[in-house]
Amino acid sequence: MKTLSVLMIGLACMAGAALRAEDFSTYRGFQLGQNLQSVAKQAGMKPADATIVHRRPALIQQLDWWPRSRFQADVAKVDPVENGLLYFYNGELFRIIVTYDSYRVQGMTAEDMIDVISATYGKSTKPDAEIAYHSIYGEAAPVLARWEDSQYAYNLIKTGDQSSFVMILYSKRLDALAQTAILEAVRMDTQEAPQRELEKQQTRAEEDRAAREKARTINKPNFRP
Repeated sequence: MKTLSVLMIGLACMAGAALRAEDFSTYRGFQLGQNLQSVAKQAGMKPADATIVHRRPALIQQLDWWPRSRFQADVAKVDPVENGLLYFYNGELFRIIVTYDSYRVQGMTAEDMIDVISATYGKSTKPDAEIAYHSIYGEAAPVLARWEDSQYAYNLIKTGDQSSFVMILYSKRLDALAQTAILEAVRMDTQEAPQRELEKQQTRAEEDRAAREKARTINKPNFRP
């Protein structure tokens, strides 16, 4: 029980220190809607560190974030967040996915997590809903609790292996735009996949032909029976 209490107090302190009560627009200095350049600077990274998920019909990018404080030697000050994924729609931050370190939440139940988080964000709801997890359009997970206002939503879920918890935060306006763009990108990719595969095969065939021709020009003049 002592270990569980320490974990709950630690998580509550980290959340309370990093987040303003009932301010759903900001998470640890990251502002939903903020541009990629500013977010990368806040995370101690470069905009070029972001990877491209989709290029069209809108630019969707992902930036992997690792909290600096999680590497501290003082266990009491270690960040309970293991890592985060920051997603951008046409350069604007629209979704944040944070995964809590399984050791820092070990023994804690869903109700424990909800109680601690509610101390910062107020009363939660428990919608009968699922939310995309692992990839922004992939595997879905049941929502354990939700904190929200008219513009933003925070959703608590469990990891796929059930060993830890994940918080998914997003701007409702930007997330709706991004999800529409992502679905269209997937549709376009699926529709164009046969043509792209044919072009790849043609390119490989041309490269093989060029390689054989180059070898022929070298080998034929120097061949001796």
